[in-house]
Amino acid sequence: MKYVILIGDGMADYPIPELEDKTPLQAAEKPNMDRVAREGANGLLKTIPDGMEPGSDVANLAIMGYNPKKYYTGRGPLEAASKGIKLKKDEVAFRCNFITVHEGKLIDFNADHISTDESSKLIETLNKHFKIGKFYTGVSYRNLYIYPDKKALKVKTKPPHDIIREPIKDHLPSNGQTAEKLKNIIKKSQKVLKDHPTNLERIKKGKRPANMIWLWGQGQKPEMEPLKEKYGLSGATITGVDLIKGIGVYLGLDNIKVPGATGYLDTDYKAKGKHAIKALRDHDIIFIHVEAPDEAGHAGNAKEKINAIENIDSKILGPLLNELPSYESFRLALLTDHPTPIQVGTHTNDPVPYAIHGKNIKKDKIKTYDEESAKKGSLGLSMAWNLLNNLIGS
Repeated sequence: MKYVILIGDGMADYPIPELEDKTPLQAAEKPNMDRVAREGANGLLKTIPDGMEPGSDVANLAIMGYNPKKYYTGRGPLEAASKGIKLKKDEVAFRCNFITVHEGKLIDFNADHISTDESSKLIETLNKHFKIGKFYTGVSYRNLYIYPDKKALKVKTKPPHDIIREPIKDHLPSNGQTAEKLKNIIKKSQKVLKDHPTNLERIKKGKRPANMIWLWGQGQKPEMEPLKEKYGLSGATITGVDLIKGIGVYLGLDNIKVPGATGYLDTDYKAKGKHAIKALRDHDIIFIHVEAPDEAGHAGNAKEKINAIENIDSKILGPLLNELPSYESFRLALLTDHPTPIQVGTHTNDPVPYAIHGKNIKKDKIKTYDEESAKKGSLGLSMAWNLLNNLIGS
């Protein structure tokens, strides 16, 4: 049996007046997603446990079969794993965003989607100026900072995408002396980055400068049973973001490198589809993650979100549906990890629509894949960390 989990990050949404009160999923032309719903079983998936923040880290850990209440220690260590960073006993990994601040307010949590090459130059400068801990280049605005003291675990931090257009002074790290040290690093980063040649060049080109860092999502190395031991399956990830790669590292999954996978709207959808088909030949299960719908949601851009959904449908899901019948048996799960509603601009913890298609999956009466239709599906409401058990065992 071959298994495919296709995740459109942040794909679920709320009705939008400009779309005649439809969600982007309802407004998009997505014949392949609708086929999965029509020929399979549908329902709602609770990806965020009660009391936890609706982050992609928590949600995707759950989707991959691991209850976040038990296994989650923070976003930072997951992304660190994807870069091959082995955390020492007392070290704490933070996500380090490059952000844009103007008149004391955070106006852009990704610094106009700064390139990885530009980020690496800024990271090099930060490491020269700060002697506590170490900064590491990630992908685009998504970078890392390793702090040498586990006291940082007690610090309270905020995701930058949750505080757009708000004064940064209200959301700086808090709770103790270590928080003060981190707060000073963040504040001083503004002076270090303000006149950096990379930022001056960006301003000349009409782009927002990466004029401050933002530290959040800290944690220590988690302990997780490899997926092969837990489920008896060999697996791989296909993604453009370090977070998913890092979860895969801890689960013992192969990361399939896809040229052109950017973790943004310009990602190479066709390449992801082709590499997924190829990876299926020597893996039992493939997790395909596409970040683009989430980025469109954060940007409040319904048109781009619809475009991302349609690209996933035609360039990834369509080819997969053509290829999967060549195997003796298969099952495919189509879902999103959390909503990133256009009108909210950040994640919510609402249950998300999912559909399962393949061998011995009894189809229900649902005809389209979307938030409203899924509520009437035969699968009802399920916990995401049980998805793999249900997919494999049913």
